Amino acid sequence: MHIHILGICGTFMGGLAILARQLGHTVSGSDANVYPPMSTQLQEQGISLTEGYDPAQLDPAPDLVVVGNAMSRGNPAIEYMLAQGLKYTSGPQWLSEHLLQDRWVLACAGTHGKTSTASMLAWILDYAKMSPGYLIGGVPADFGVSARLGESPFFVIEADEYDCAFFDKRSKFIHYRPRTAVLNNLEFDHADIFDDLAAIQKQFHHLIRTIASNGQVILPAHTESLEAVLKQGLWSERVYTSATSTGKALDKGWSASLQQPDGSVFNVLLDNELAATVNWAHSGQHNVANALSAMAAARHVGVSPDIAAQALSRFQGVKRRMELLAEVNGIAVYDDFAHHPTAIATTLAGLRAKVGQQKITAIIEPRSNTMRMGAHLAKLANATQQADRVIWYQPPGLDWSLESVVAASQGRASVNQNIDHIITEVVNSVQPGEQIVIMSNGGFAGIHQKLVSALQQ
Repeated sequence: MHIHILGICGTFMGGLAILARQLGHTVSGSDANVYPPMSTQLQEQGISLTEGYDPAQLDPAPDLVVVGNAMSRGNPAIEYMLAQGLKYTSGPQWLSEHLLQDRWVLACAGTHGKTSTASMLAWILDYAKMSPGYLIGGVPADFGVSARLGESPFFVIEADEYDCAFFDKRSKFIHYRPRTAVLNNLEFDHADIFDDLAAIQKQFHHLIRTIASNGQVILPAHTESLEAVLKQGLWSERVYTSATSTGKALDKGWSASLQQPDGSVFNVLLDNELAATVNWAHSGQHNVANALSAMAAARHVGVSPDIAAQALSRFQGVKRRMELLAEVNGIAVYDDFAHHPTAIATTLAGLRAKVGQQKITAIIEPRSNTMRMGAHLAKLANATQQADRVIWYQPPGLDWSLESVVAASQGRASVNQNIDHIITEVVNSVQPGEQIVIMSNGGFAGIHQKLVSALQQ
C-alpha cells in the first residue's frame, strides 16, 4: 500500500511514518518545512519527502492519505484530496486500525510529562527484555528514534489530548484503547481547541470509557482535577502514586522517598514497603513522579520494581527535556521543551535543587498556542521564581505584551524582540558556574547553537 502523509515532519506524524514503513508500506509525505533531524531520519527509512503542499504530490493518487492535525481547509493538497475523492484518515485512526488493534497498549497521558514517562516506560520494558513497540512525541536518547514496531504484544504510546484532524476533533487518545493508562496530571491547556478545563476532563472521561475492566488507570493521589474525571465513571482498577518530598507513604500504591533533595536518589515504596532504590542522572520532583508512574505501568505487564529501578538508573533521558547541550568554561547550556507555566516552574525547581546557589538564567519563548493566546499570562512571573534572571523573547505576531510579566518579576526579568541581542546580552554578562536554560517548544530561531557558538568564541 502507498501511504502519503500530509504534515509528516512533526514528531507524531514522523513516528507514524516510520511505523508504516516498518510494516512494509511504501510511504511518502510532505510538510511546510522539511529539515533535519526529522527529514534525515525519515529519508534514512526510505521515505520520500516533498516540501510544501502542491497537489501534484497526490498524482498519481496514493492508496491512502493520512492527514496531520496541522492541516486545515484551504490547504491546496487538502482541497485536491477532497475534490478527487481520495481515501483519507487521521494519524490516530490509522494507528488504531493498522497497528494497535492486537497490542497491549500502555498509554501515557496528562498535561505534563507524557514524553518523559512514555520514554521511561518503553526503556524499562526494553531493559526487561520485553522488546516493546512505541511511538513517542520526542526522541528517547536510549533508542535514538521516536518510534518502532517492537517484537512483542506491548506498545507504549504518548497519548496526547490534542485533536486528531480537521475532520475529527476528538482527542488523539480516544483511538488508542489502552489496557494500561497513565494519567500524570491535568491542567488547562490547548486554549485553541478547549474552552476550559471541564472540556478537557470530558475527553479524559471518554478515554476512561475505553479501558477494559481488567485494565489499570495509574494516577497521582490527591489530584482534584483527575478525581473529578474518575467520578464520572471508572470500570477498571485504579493505582495511586505519590512523589511528594514530605508526607506519609501511601498504604496502597506507589510512593517515593527522596534520599537526595534534588531527586537524584529516591526510595520506591509499594504499599508502604521498600521495593527498590533509584539512583539516576536526573533531577526534579516531576521526574520522580514520572518515574513512579512508569514503574507502576511496567508492573502491570509483569516487570518487578527492582528491574524497573535498575532500568531507570541507566535511563539517558529525552532530547529537549533538560538536555545538556554544552558546557563552556563552566557555563552549562540546557534545552528544555517547557510549554506551560507549570512545566517552567517544575523544571526550574528541579534545576535549583540540583545546583544550589549557582546562578540560573532562563531564556523563554512563549510559543505554544495556549501561551501565544495569553491564556497563562498571569502565571508566568510566578513560574520563573527559581531563576535569578529571566529573558523573555517576544516573537513577531504576539498580540499581547510581556511587559506586565517583567513588571511582576521584581527586577529579575527583561523582554527582548531580537535573538542576536539576547545572545549578546548573555555572553557579555554570564559567569562561570552559571546555568542557562533555553525554554521553547519550537526551534526558537536556532538560538541554542548560536548561543553555544558565541560562548565558545
